[in-house]
Amino acid sequence: MTSEPSPSRSFGALRNPRFRWFFGTYILSMMADNIEHVISYWVMYQRFHSPALGGFAVLSHWLPYLFFSIPMGALADRVDPRRLIQIGMGLFICVSLGWGYFFVSGTLQTWEAMLLLVLHGCAGVFWQTPSQLLLHGLVDKEDLPSAVRLNATARYLGVLVGPAVGGAMLIGLGPAKGIFLNTCYYLPAIIWLAVLRYGREQAGHTAVRGLADVLNTVREIARRPALVTMSLLAAAASGLIGNSYQAQMPNFAVDLGHGNPGAAYSALLAADAAGALTAGFLLETLGGFRTTPRTALLLALGWCGALAAFALSGAYLVALVCLFAAGFFELSFSSMAQTVVQLQAPGEIRGRVLGVFAMASLGCRAFAGISVGLIGALVGVHFSLALAAALLFAVVGILLIRTQPRLA
Repeated sequence: MTSEPSPSRSFGALRNPRFRWFFGTYILSMMADNIEHVISYWVMYQRFHSPALGGFAVLSHWLPYLFFSIPMGALADRVDPRRLIQIGMGLFICVSLGWGYFFVSGTLQTWEAMLLLVLHGCAGVFWQTPSQLLLHGLVDKEDLPSAVRLNATARYLGVLVGPAVGGAMLIGLGPAKGIFLNTCYYLPAIIWLAVLRYGREQAGHTAVRGLADVLNTVREIARRPALVTMSLLAAAASGLIGNSYQAQMPNFAVDLGHGNPGAAYSALLAADAAGALTAGFLLETLGGFRTTPRTALLLALGWCGALAAFALSGAYLVALVCLFAAGFFELSFSSMAQTVVQLQAPGEIRGRVLGVFAMASLGCRAFAGISVGLIGALVGVHFSLALAAALLFAVVGILLIRTQPRLA
């Protein structure tokens, strides 16, 4: 039997002043993360014209989550997550300062760019899993679904606003001044966490033991069907599709042939983000779906269907509608899966369990470039995305059938 929180109030988490600070600083940090991508990727392209370096940028962003999310979760069980997040913000600032130094001096070399990209990926690991553990300590249990949904919405707001702000800074200030200014957006989170006072609900007392922690966490998760199902769902969704189709959006924009390709590309990205933002605010207004693994799986099936329809569509307006639906379903199922994990994770190893989920939902995105990108180079991105969506649909269907008796 899956335990559920009492029905959450509309925007219940935002009634908590500590969560409002969390929400605002998360948006700023996510925006800064994406601003750095815009500026650094542009300068790397102008200097090196290296597709291989662009591919390395994607891998260096996601592989740290794959390798270090569980150890970071174990560390967050023992160390104050506020301090870990501050370390992550500090690393982000150091990376931006590093880019700025090389932009000003004009001495950027390939290995230096690769090092900064790896450090940026590691900074994200210090941020994401501890922030989920912190989130659990900031709000009451009844408002946790609202908090997780709004946190996911904040992520999409940062992803949506960051590139636009980064582009404006790149044009108006230039790459060096822009990247230096970007460091300021991380400061509110560092300052707020320094003065934040909160009581941890329950913390583990076992030392971080490397592989032993991983095995013990996996064994604990295996005893809880809801955690197994949500982790497998997150891994399959990230490994087969993830956000890889967004990198292929220029190809879709050109193939759909609707006016200016640049404007069409921007509109397609905006439709996906608008669907996610609509889901976040609409679900908060209506109180959300019933928080169960089965509901998350059904919403994931909707995501698969929307992406397959987008991939196979030849009409631009239909493609926009499909992407809007895809964004809606993606935020809905991913935030619900996160909520189920938050509610089901044992308090003494919550950080470790959240680390497993982060590894599945973020780390496995490194593999999505193969299923959609590399296969798309052979058979076309339309077919590769539709095939990946079909495979994920089958996986989710199997999970739904096999786990329904245990999760009903």
